[in-house]
Amino acid sequence: MMSPLLRRWLCLAISTLALAGCESTPAQPDPTVVKLNDVDERLGRVEHVNQGLMQLSQRLDAIEAQMRQLRGELEELQNSNDMLRKQQRDLYADLDRRLSALQPGAKSAAGPGDGSGAGADSGGEQAAYTRAFDALKSTDYPSAITRFRDFLRSYPQSQLAGNAQYWLGEAYYVTHDYDNAAATFRAVGEQYPQSPKVPDALLKLGLTQIDQKKLTDARATLKQVMQRFPNSDAAKLAAARLQNIPADEH
Repeated sequence: MMSPLLRRWLCLAISTLALAGCESTPAQPDPTVVKLNDVDERLGRVEHVNQGLMQLSQRLDAIEAQMRQLRGELEELQNSNDMLRKQQRDLYADLDRRLSALQPGAKSAAGPGDGSGAGADSGGEQAAYTRAFDALKSTDYPSAITRFRDFLRSYPQSQLAGNAQYWLGEAYYVTHDYDNAAATFRAVGEQYPQSPKVPDALLKLGLTQIDQKKLTDARATLKQVMQRFPNSDAAKLAAARLQNIPADEH
């Protein structure tokens, strides 16, 4: 039999060891707390992503608003540019018609049965020229081409022939018939060297050659405008356009 004293000693020793074992074993985390912390971290990441998406959406909205504003401004500029071009064309046409009326022989009347053709059916060469010019001003380019060609066939020696040749080239140019435009502009200087339209025709020949991608020819033509007519408005425009032509043709 174990003495009472020894039994008490063993119980005390066992209790002490049990307490020491409990203190050395780390406490296990609460699973619920772990899950809550994980959910909280995920929610934080989602919230961060949502903030980024919201900022991106706001930026896209701002860009779209700017694009709408720019499109509106562009349309206004295009409309204004079209109006200015039409006004300029009308003013130029009116001035050209007034100057043409002052040229000698511009008002000669065509007699009956003179065989002048469709371009001079009544009223003589001035009337035929005016009808062609009116068609050009009203942007009826096919009619303008027909009328100017008829005029040149009917009145090849007219004081207005150089002008008609130039405006025929313009009608071809605005309809993107660059081959006929180039030939017509070139003919102004070749057939009507005394015409006041020669500098402008040579300039438009250079611009037409640019549209034809004949940059080497275009540079030579524009330089010719500057050399032959250094004090003209055509020379100033040629110099400005020449600076924008690429140095090398590809």
